[in-house]
Amino acid sequence: MLYYFFDYIERNFDLPGAGLFQYISFRAGAAALLSLIITITFGKSLINYLRKKQVGEDIRDLGLEGQIQKKGTPTMGGLIIIAAILIPTLLMARLDNVYVILLVATTLWLGFIGFVDDYIKVFKKNKEGLAGRFKIVGQVTIGLVVGLTLYFNDSVVIREVKPATTASLQTMQPESGVRMEYHDTKSTKTTVPFIKNNEFDYGDIFPWLDKNYTWIIFTLVVIVIITAVSNGANITDGIDGLAAGTSAIIGLTLAIFAYLSGRVDFSSYLNIMYIPNLGELVIFCTAFVGACLGFLWYNAFPAQVFMGDTGSLSLGGIIAVLALAVRKELMIPLLCGIFLIENLSVIIQVSYFKYTKKKYGEGRRIFLMSPLHHHYQKKNIHESKIVTRFWIVGILLAILSLAMLKLR
Repeated sequence: MLYYFFDYIERNFDLPGAGLFQYISFRAGAAALLSLIITITFGKSLINYLRKKQVGEDIRDLGLEGQIQKKGTPTMGGLIIIAAILIPTLLMARLDNVYVILLVATTLWLGFIGFVDDYIKVFKKNKEGLAGRFKIVGQVTIGLVVGLTLYFNDSVVIREVKPATTASLQTMQPESGVRMEYHDTKSTKTTVPFIKNNEFDYGDIFPWLDKNYTWIIFTLVVIVIITAVSNGANITDGIDGLAAGTSAIIGLTLAIFAYLSGRVDFSSYLNIMYIPNLGELVIFCTAFVGACLGFLWYNAFPAQVFMGDTGSLSLGGIIAVLALAVRKELMIPLLCGIFLIENLSVIIQVSYFKYTKKKYGEGRRIFLMSPLHHHYQKKNIHESKIVTRFWIVGILLAILSLAMLKLR
């Protein structure tokens, strides 16, 4: 909203400094700062309110060191994360941008599903929370909305740019100052890591299928990605600071991708897809990073508040939609490697247990406990050290993901 206000002020009153709001970099920095201020300033008030309402975590005794002491720690802290993402975004971003609208809708929808899950656990005293089938329905619903919007919305295009000719009708003058000719195309292309010509079109998955049905394939892929990543973030949220810190690293990486893909000069230099209007996502990303870092003020060991499913489901969904918007969803196994390995550890553990129980009559385990972070806790490694090491791995994966821009 402030973008439109200061744009009006600049055009009509020529107020010094009003033009700063035209720059994505300024608005992105302001969004990050405001997000940090919101979480740190109002986080304590939320914690006190949750304690007053006795919104505490009911801890299961899994035999982990220091686990019982966490009983009664306020949960649903994801509410402050969501507020710290949405308020700066609504103030600093252009609200007519389709990518921003999709991210706001994803945040609210998955945050609502997570809130219902936490509400059932806390107030209904049902440890299972919202039934898994209802969570899946909610994730599929937002996946349908995101997939169909990205496929059919006229604003979601890839722009091909080349030096202008005298006969050009569509021209632009980008940051380089050179007059360019451009052509916008609807496309389901995405980026494939490690490949020299690293673009892949979902329409080529089944060459025999009529191209008019590509939207079905694309939408199914979107649903799977959103469901997988949101559940991955949910599973990762098991020890103090792990999910918030990991999400901040991923969010910052996606902000860089969005900034580069949203500028014609950088995208041309790096030989990546130029996606117009994508730059506004940098503002959402920095608000996202600021919210995660600000939440760590209270969530770092020993945690004063847990984000609950209210936070973890929305964080995972946001990351998935951001990756889809910047056409880097096939890089998720690398960039979100922490989420992936946490997910896989659970799948491997459960599958192996069932297999050995059927074969030998007694279930056996590969890990001492799953998800993976509990395995290391069982090995008597302090959870602060586990979290720090997972963050380091997350940073290395983020650096490698950024290196994919040139390493093909």
